[in-house]
Amino acid sequence: MLNLDQYSSLGAALRDAVDRWGDETCLIESDRDRERTRLTYSDFKELALPLARALEDAELHAGERAAIIMSNQSKWLISAYAICYCGAALVPLDYKLTAAEQLQLLAHCKAKFAIVEYYLWRAMMQSPDFKILQALVLVTEAPLSADLGSAFRWEDFRRKGDPVFVPRKREDVACIVYSSGTGGRPKGCVLTHENYLEQCKSLTTWYPFWPGVRYLSILPTNHAIDFMVGFIGPFVCGACVVHLRTLRPEFVRDAFVRYKITHVSLVPMVLKNLERGLRAKFEALSAIKRFVLDYFIALNKSFTRARPNPKLSRRLLPQIHKAFGGELVAMFTGGAFMEPSTLEFFYELGIPVANGYGLTEAGTVLTVNDLKPFRADTVGKPLPGVELRILNPDSEGIGEVAAHSKTLMSHYLDDPELTAETIVDGWLLTGDLGRFDGKGHLQLFGRKKNMIVTEGGKNIYPEDIENYLWPEKTLGREMLMIALRLEEGQEFASALKDEIVSRNRRLPDFKRVGGYLVWEKDFPRTASMKIKRAVLAEEIGKSRERTAVSEL
Repeated sequence: MLNLDQYSSLGAALRDAVDRWGDETCLIESDRDRERTRLTYSDFKELALPLARALEDAELHAGERAAIIMSNQSKWLISAYAICYCGAALVPLDYKLTAAEQLQLLAHCKAKFAIVEYYLWRAMMQSPDFKILQALVLVTEAPLSADLGSAFRWEDFRRKGDPVFVPRKREDVACIVYSSGTGGRPKGCVLTHENYLEQCKSLTTWYPFWPGVRYLSILPTNHAIDFMVGFIGPFVCGACVVHLRTLRPEFVRDAFVRYKITHVSLVPMVLKNLERGLRAKFEALSAIKRFVLDYFIALNKSFTRARPNPKLSRRLLPQIHKAFGGELVAMFTGGAFMEPSTLEFFYELGIPVANGYGLTEAGTVLTVNDLKPFRADTVGKPLPGVELRILNPDSEGIGEVAAHSKTLMSHYLDDPELTAETIVDGWLLTGDLGRFDGKGHLQLFGRKKNMIVTEGGKNIYPEDIENYLWPEKTLGREMLMIALRLEEGQEFASALKDEIVSRNRRLPDFKRVGGYLVWEKDFPRTASMKIKRAVLAEEIGKSRERTAVSEL
């Protein structure tokens, strides 16, 4: 890979990477069972530079802001490269937000340009907030006959000639990324070129990529994780990124096999669904086949106790690995709690899952499991260059996690007050509660703002109880309850209630829940699939007359 210490900007590193790995495949875009695009780094350059030249002619200057709003596809990365080439600051926005939310964020960041997918642009033009838009807009994949208003077709926005590369310094703004949740006060994290270069260097120290690596991009590219692991990381290492235009499970499974995927990042919910599917297949095996499978799983577990051995695991469990393409090296997960049992399940199959922890304000990742040895009960160790502290720990060693690193954001956009509350003396106050075990691994216990303090002065961490039970307990005049969202077709049978009651009794008295309700709708979630607790609580409160709360 490139030596990132010698670069002062993302644009400079990406420019050299595109030249260095010219003949290597950098992007594959697949739609269902049809491959739409396959580009080498040289092909990528030929598509990106005419766009950069057109942006230059349209007077996109260094430091000005250009937003991208589109689903995962090659045009996303081509546009991002062109923006970096011009020295502008990239603003990746979530394509799953409403048109009104996207327009508000475009106004908040004062974007001069916006590159928007056609169906999203149509929704924007119909929004009552459309009048606030000030940016010049390029629309991708618009039909030739489409009425785009004042916008231009992305495919036609090209100029001949070589654009002038605009150098930037490490302290200059590279991206403005809006953290999860857009209700109320916008939180635009201002991230510098140094933040990204240092983050990439840290991650590739433990998890290097190389030409031949094929990374499956499933998370939205606007998300901090996929922007780093599905764009910056692969490109500076000469690896290949595979984009899918659909995330239907059957096509995701097919992509693993068709493209011999080596790495992928998944949110815990998707990983859990994969586990359920595999367990169902195992249960359907005959008694003899299941006995043989369990034997080889146990054998693989004993041989890989200290660290993963993909080649050996593929020999011991060939059919399982063939279902994942036969060359899968590791999966990455984070963003929400991941049950240790799920991590252990995959590791025992020879498919290590590196569980990590981070937040947008810290670039991407602060800690990750280095698999030396594998640990399922933590979110790993601090990455190289990351220092963590536990502030005001309680009697159990649990306190707020604070982070210090070159990957920390510069500030929140146009919000010095919130910045001063969040970064104190160079330390980022994460708002997450955690503690270190005796071996330097971080264990998390939930959000500080979610912590409940009982009348007896005891601290209760809702996430901790959820992790144990899976969610009304009387605390003075308050109620501690568990909300259950059953799978489609599943009923709340007595066996499930008995399991919750049994686990609940093993909790300390002050942590026990006193009741439960079955929630019929999907839980409200952020772009990274975290449950919006405040929104859920408000919805439950509004529906209390219609929602049955049963005692445990």
